[in-house]
Amino acid sequence: MYPLIRSFLFRRDPEEVHYWAMAKLQTAYRNPLLRSMMRKLFTYKKPSLERTLWGITFPNPVGLAAGFDKDARWINELSCLGFGFVEIGTVTPLAQPGNPKPRLFRLPEDKAVINRMGFNNEGATAAAERLSKPHERIIVGGNIGKNKDTPNENAIDDYEKAFIALYNVVDYFVVNVSSPNTPGLRALQDKEPLTKILNRLQLLNKEMGKNRPILLKIAPDLTLEQLDDIISLVTETGIQGVVATNTTIDRSGLKSDAAKVESIGAGGLSGKPLTERSTDVIRYIHQKSNGSIKIIAAGGIFTAADAQEKLDAGASLVQVYTGFIYEGPAIASNICKALR
Repeated sequence: MYPLIRSFLFRRDPEEVHYWAMAKLQTAYRNPLLRSMMRKLFTYKKPSLERTLWGITFPNPVGLAAGFDKDARWINELSCLGFGFVEIGTVTPLAQPGNPKPRLFRLPEDKAVINRMGFNNEGATAAAERLSKPHERIIVGGNIGKNKDTPNENAIDDYEKAFIALYNVVDYFVVNVSSPNTPGLRALQDKEPLTKILNRLQLLNKEMGKNRPILLKIAPDLTLEQLDDIISLVTETGIQGVVATNTTIDRSGLKSDAAKVESIGAGGLSGKPLTERSTDVIRYIHQKSNGSIKIIAAGGIFTAADAQEKLDAGASLVQVYTGFIYEGPAIASNICKALR
């Protein structure tokens, strides 16, 4: 059924479809009967699927990655689709429009997406206000970043502001320094600036008293030497883990027409082309750290086999994004059923 719906949706602009589809989901959620039907169709609960990390019990290991619900608009609706957790963001201290449109592109031949959204969001205060209102109980992560106009030397202040704003309304944090769509952001992955950011957040974490888990989202394009630095940094700062990986700037090996890909231009590539590299990064971090670093896997997860591959490589949880677009609303329940 979903492939037929997808063929219709894929005829329209990807960003327009995103908001149109979520508006339809909102309408369905408001109807008690449809809401109940969605839960029965898309939620699969078994005790064997539960995972406990950082003192948090996740009902299943399949989450929705950051980028889909940037502003915490659809927590209630997404809770009906069987996800074990939802990561909002990337959230910046101040609202910003993101990059000019069009900025989201499909590559169906590759089961991939290219985006250069540029952290379009309504700001940390708006997201916090939404999450402070009563909503369905689901684990929520807060993915935070810096505003585009903030120079890198002041980036630490932006991360602090977003962290404080979301502190009481999310269950864990992810520090995003790896998006390719904010100029200069990836330079913050260098050990010195990143250590300063993470140490500041850890200090705040202790002062604010709830000891929220802090994870670092890393790029798939890092060298082995850079990954070694990440492993060292995680240990030194005492953060709780990494999300591996963000989107890639690499375009090698794509099946899509080269002229089409070139015409799209800059942006982060996600989906199936990222599967192998993401797994390699996860395996490397897991093995080099002797399993001491907890990992949330992201990148090219469409099926239970993809998820199992990530778990076997050393991940504790997995996240979908592009797979959700291509596989549809049953992706979490389908993966959970097969994992069990």
